[in-house]
Amino acid sequence: MTAAPEVPTEGIVKAAETTAAPKREVIPEYEPELRGKAERYTVFAFVFIPLIALLASVPFFWGWGLSLVDIAIATVFYAISGLGITVGFHRHFTHGSFKAKRPLRIALAIAGSMAIEGSVIKWVADHRRHHKYADAEGDPHSPWRFGDDWKSVAKGMYYAHMAWMYLDEKKTSPRRFTPDLLKDKDVVLVDRLFLPIVMFSLFAPAAIGGLITMSWWGAVTAFFWASLVRVALLHHVTWSINSICHTIGEENFEVRDRSRNVWWLAIPSFGESWHNLHHADPTCARHGVLKGQIDISARLIWIFEKFGWATKVRWPNNERLAAKRVKV
Repeated sequence: MTAAPEVPTEGIVKAAETTAAPKREVIPEYEPELRGKAERYTVFAFVFIPLIALLASVPFFWGWGLSLVDIAIATVFYAISGLGITVGFHRHFTHGSFKAKRPLRIALAIAGSMAIEGSVIKWVADHRRHHKYADAEGDPHSPWRFGDDWKSVAKGMYYAHMAWMYLDEKKTSPRRFTPDLLKDKDVVLVDRLFLPIVMFSLFAPAAIGGLITMSWWGAVTAFFWASLVRVALLHHVTWSINSICHTIGEENFEVRDRSRNVWWLAIPSFGESWHNLHHADPTCARHGVLKGQIDISARLIWIFEKFGWATKVRWPNNERLAAKRVKV
């Protein structure tokens, strides 16, 4: 009997190797390069120059340069840039609480950039990392990072409020945390235009104030109140969500972190300070879900939905809320 021919295996092995599923690339959570001193000093300047103006505004308020024109311009720019952060950067781009038509999506990206809290992709990347590690190691701005005693919490509050932005040398990786935004040409363009948008946000109020009053003095006071002071107020309201709303307040819903509700920040933060529900149900379009909890951002999303500009809005439902309520 003739022996059976030997079956070649070399080609089979090679074929198997070529048809095997490719390994999925593991993208690091941080960029390989650290933030240089120039970048951190620039951030430091954008944090403290408006803060100095805010402190100076206290004595100036009682008799120097504040007019109804300044108040009106500051209010309009505060609302546009603040809602750009809360409705745009936060609820739409970070959490996908609703879908937005292209013009609205672009407008929200521009409006949020006017808050001068970072470009849209950077802001979203940092915030998504915050939710992944909320109040644990890896959270970019937890007030509990140094410990639970009062000295550590005080240090942590300062760090969570603003120091993390100019002390932390690590950069969150957009490829890891915002791959969806990197594929959106409109968002990428707005992100690249962050500096011109910042310049517009700072100098447009001065131009408007000067034109309305037809004076250089009107331009100067509008720049002081509607640019510097407005930016400072918005900054510290936003940053208070990271610091105060993770330290004190009420807990109505079960969460794995220390997010809390702080009622007195609700109006200036446009509803963001109902922070406990947000961490219990991050993609919910409304944060103030209980009786009496004012949420201006949610109302604006509702208006967008009525006009057909926003779709697939993820409103709260009673079953989800009941499942997450703190059991007394």
